[in-house]
Amino acid sequence: MDFSGMPHHGGTPAPELGEDFSATAGEPLADGVTVANDEAVIEAMKTVFDPEIPVNIYDLGLIYGFKIDDRGGVKADMSLTAPGCPVAGDLPGWVADAVAKVDGIGEVVVTLVWEPGWTPERMSEDAKLALGMM
Repeated sequence: MDFSGMPHHGGTPAPELGEDFSATAGEPLADGVTVANDEAVIEAMKTVFDPEIPVNIYDLGLIYGFKIDDRGGVKADMSLTAPGCPVAGDLPGWVADAVAKVDGIGEVVVTLVWEPGWTPERMSEDAKLALGMM
């Protein structure tokens, strides 16, 4: 497969973002509120798009993992297709905001990680189809 059509790709962190760049949104849940499930969080993540690629960040494989605690707090690790991405400083905040809007979710922390580096193999089959890579 030829991945040269991807707008950007790389594996080293952007110096201005540092190693531990993160974004937060939301507030702790009140006692007694039912905590949302993984599917609701994934659906919220799928509403966020890298403006240069017409595929959501979840299907692009940019979300490396997330956990929901028993109080509805979410901690997520994500990467970028390249550290030089023009919205590198914005995407984690967009993800945090989208997830924080889910009923049953409290405080959300999205941290950029750079290891392992993102590769097109992380994309879902739907993303590859959408980008004409299959």
